[in-house]
Amino acid sequence: MSPPLGTRLANKVAVITGAGSGIGLESSVLFASEGAQVVCVDINEKGALATVEKITKMFGEKRAIACKADVSKEEDVKNMIKLAVSTFGKINVLFNNAGIMHPKDDNALTTSEDIWDLTMNINVKGVWWGCKYAIEEMRKTGGGSIINTASFVAQRGAATPQLAYTASKGAVLAMTRELAVVHAKENIRFNSLCPGPLRTPLLMEFLNTEEKKHRRLVHVPMGRFGEAIEQAKAALFLASDESSYMTGTDMNVDGGLCAAYVTPEGETQAVCPHTSFQ
Repeated sequence: MSPPLGTRLANKVAVITGAGSGIGLESSVLFASEGAQVVCVDINEKGALATVEKITKMFGEKRAIACKADVSKEEDVKNMIKLAVSTFGKINVLFNNAGIMHPKDDNALTTSEDIWDLTMNINVKGVWWGCKYAIEEMRKTGGGSIINTASFVAQRGAATPQLAYTASKGAVLAMTRELAVVHAKENIRFNSLCPGPLRTPLLMEFLNTEEKKHRRLVHVPMGRFGEAIEQAKAALFLASDESSYMTGTDMNVDGGLCAAYVTPEGETQAVCPHTSFQ
């Protein structure tokens, strides 16, 4: 017997990119549990299908469908929005969560142009196109909520160099704020989710040595990596009507990392008394 559905996203249709793993997977299941019909989008079709299968087993048929899409390709993004509307009749929530953090992304001297372009195409263009085609549909139904995954590094910089990723997430913050202002009177809300370091395959592949892991955790007052489900719960709030007066916000879900980077006077401080920032 399926567990009873919650009501926080009742009668809403949500499109979630990067739904095959990590934050996207957890968000897809959580959104479905709260009453949403979910389009699970991923470049890895097997991952998207596995997420749909999990949702179906838990909550029954017609709660989720899979969509294979490469968000760096405009036509793929356009088609994922079309699929949501043709299947479920509308789109109320878009969670632009898909992203890349390439292991060869490094500093300004060593990051290659192809890694830079790949990162920008997925992390920035993919978000832009998602917003573009979701806006067109949300106008027809009187509004909606768009959540864009950014990162704490867009606000504070990264201790381990990843220039293309950091720059791309800074672009996501700026884009989200402008879209929020432009479309506020249309009741289309835009907010950024800014995760701290997470125990997800994406980050663990990048932080591939104990030294790199330590350099991240030393800045986190909670002293641990976050979990994908903790980000999903924040995304659920932004997707729901509970956040109806929020737009243009950078929501930090980072274990206190951004708060610890600077004192109220603006002076850099270390989280641990015997460890300085690197």
